[in-house]
Amino acid sequence: MSTRMTIEVDGRRASYLTAGERGPVVLLLHGTYWSRVWEPVLDRLAAAGLRPVAVDLPGLGRSEGELTAETATVPALAAWVGRFAAAFGVDGPLAVAGHDIGGGIAQHVLAGGVAKVSRLALVNAVMYDSWPVPAVARYRDPAVVAATTVEDLLAARRKAVTTALARPAGEGEIAEYLDPWTDPRVARSWMALAGAADSRYTLDLVPALRADETPKLLVWGDADTFQEVRHAERFAAEMPNTRLVRVPGAGHIPMENDPEGVAAALAGFFSGVSPSV
Repeated sequence: MSTRMTIEVDGRRASYLTAGERGPVVLLLHGTYWSRVWEPVLDRLAAAGLRPVAVDLPGLGRSEGELTAETATVPALAAWVGRFAAAFGVDGPLAVAGHDIGGGIAQHVLAGGVAKVSRLALVNAVMYDSWPVPAVARYRDPAVVAATTVEDLLAARRKAVTTALARPAGEGEIAEYLDPWTDPRVARSWMALAGAADSRYTLDLVPALRADETPKLLVWGDADTFQEVRHAERFAAEMPNTRLVRVPGAGHIPMENDPEGVAAALAGFFSGVSPSV
């Protein structure tokens, strides 16, 4: 069973979900959601001999702190991930997977020189100029942020989560996903993350990624309407040592639609075995 734990980074508690006690550490990064997106695959990854660590970025999920316009950028969060890995005691190159904007952060950890990366997996992640989507980009406007209440944000996130799940979901499950945003501090942090979303952070990495031979895996729900599979197809065609694994019929959070298939692809990749779904 997965367990929630904390560790201190920059003087504040960083929360993370993990499973297993041994094996190579795999850092799992979220984006506009939180560590909950990784929960369906954690036990399966641990059963494959890995130690998955799904961290909540500062100010988000269950982690302490509050993001600002400066600390919510992809480069700033990638630097924070490097500090988290050091505090966690990861020895050697990082194995990293990123979902949504977490995929942009993961790309920056690799291509931005934050840390040595052994393997990089991107799951329905932002890339090139695929982001921010309009529902996120609207928070670039300070007037929108100032006028948005916690209740407004919860309503917007409910719509996003319901769409992203791409399957029927009960009220209890949706409430579980939404719970962190009931805290005004987390709501403000999320709007800072949304306001800082800028495709230049991934576009600027393209030359370095094209020259990089690090093994890369794309796992993609091919029915995603937020990050369409065409972006992954382009990335797989342009970036060396990259393989795309489609998850048929899955939405933006394929871990929720096919946890066994996604876990098998990730476990095989991070264990050095060819992935398949």
